[in-house]
Amino acid sequence: MIDHVSIGVRDLQANVAFYTAVLKEIGFTKLVERATTVGFGKRYAEFWLNHRAGLGVAGDNGVHVCLRTRHKAEVDGFWRAALAGGAKDQGAPGLRPEYTGNYYAAFIQDADGNKVEVVTFVE
Repeated sequence: MIDHVSIGVRDLQANVAFYTAVLKEIGFTKLVERATTVGFGKRYAEFWLNHRAGLGVAGDNGVHVCLRTRHKAEVDGFWRAALAGGAKDQGAPGLRPEYTGNYYAAFIQDADGNKVEVVTFVE
């Protein structure tokens, strides 16, 4: 079982603003704030942003994180908020029958190349 994930970001404050708006759509809030790291979650920090001053130019950095939620509306809201905040669309909300018949997900890529997916399993 995974306890938490961390992603590197070049501009911590810009990403805190972006992820505060995006993650609230799935019920996450900012729970921990330190000089070079910020943690988001529901009851404890499970999604962390870590400032990495030497992070390379934005692009596909190979990072992929998937967060599970309970409702399609949260997947949809996450995706809309991310695009409104400047993220790249990597897959609109919808069923992914190639994974399983009830896999409903959306995919975005943030300014640092991190790919974040949100998924729920529909009945």
